[in-house]
Amino acid sequence: MVLCTGSIAYDYILTFKGRFKDHILLDKTHILNLSFLVDDLQKRRGGVAGNYAYNLALLGHPAAVLATAGTDAAEYRTWLESHGVDCSGLRLLDGEMSATGFTTTDMDDNQLTGYYGGAMWKAAMLGLDDGPSDVDAVIVGPNDPAAMKRLVRECRDRRVPFVFDPAHQLPMMDGADVTDGTDGAWIVIGNDYELELIQERTRRDMNGLLELSRMVVTTLGRHGSRITTRDGSVDVPAAPAEREADPTGAGDAYRAGLVAGLLRGLELAEAGRVASLAATYAVEHVGTIEHRYTREEFRARHLDAFGSELSEKMWTARV
Repeated sequence: MVLCTGSIAYDYILTFKGRFKDHILLDKTHILNLSFLVDDLQKRRGGVAGNYAYNLALLGHPAAVLATAGTDAAEYRTWLESHGVDCSGLRLLDGEMSATGFTTTDMDDNQLTGYYGGAMWKAAMLGLDDGPSDVDAVIVGPNDPAAMKRLVRECRDRRVPFVFDPAHQLPMMDGADVTDGTDGAWIVIGNDYELELIQERTRRDMNGLLELSRMVVTTLGRHGSRITTRDGSVDVPAAPAEREADPTGAGDAYRAGLVAGLLRGLELAEAGRVASLAATYAVEHVGTIEHRYTREEFRARHLDAFGSELSEKMWTARV
């Protein structure tokens, strides 16, 4: 089972049928006061812990959530459980709201986003003992930095493989915390910008990061990804998208696919292709976990995208 940590959140997605630049007066930015009449509003389930877990469940891999949320997430918990996710480690806190994001997108795909952490800031109250006991790996996703630090320490002490995925929490973490997160990690992962920040904060280049961790993965959007180990690098192509509706959540789907593939015994390149295709499914829908597919659909699309059959190991018990 993979233990998924980070936020359980709701995303409010607003669409503005105009352009932000037409409403910003450059000589008045010191008294900026903007108001937009939006044309569409959608509320979606999200948060990295839920995103990881849902995508793992789609791929047939057991997943559990360890997170704090508000009582407003009761229906989200029920929804996750209906998809086979173990939510015994999801704590709904009275008097708290779940983490919430508000994103407005204009016609040029520019975005304005506000994020409220809510109950996520209480996540450090939970440790590995608060989730299921049969854990094969932990994804330490962006969360309350104190919670991330606790989980990294507990995984290292108990020799549980962990993925260090600091993402948008990097600005809140100092060099010592980022270095600590990479120390002993099974996988350190981020997009190319985040990996640059990680190297800057740790004062280590790629080889230096690999002295601390077993694997460093760089996601490159529509240009694919790169998986680097001490033995060299593997470049993984992106799976072609039928349409590009919303990139939000693609990175979380990639992480779930990579972890599922590796735990099922796939080679690096093949696990990377699973991750790439999982990410593409997310890109094709508005919202982070609105996509779905069957095992047969995933297998057929893998063949179409990469010209190779997906190993049957992907659908068997962990080796």
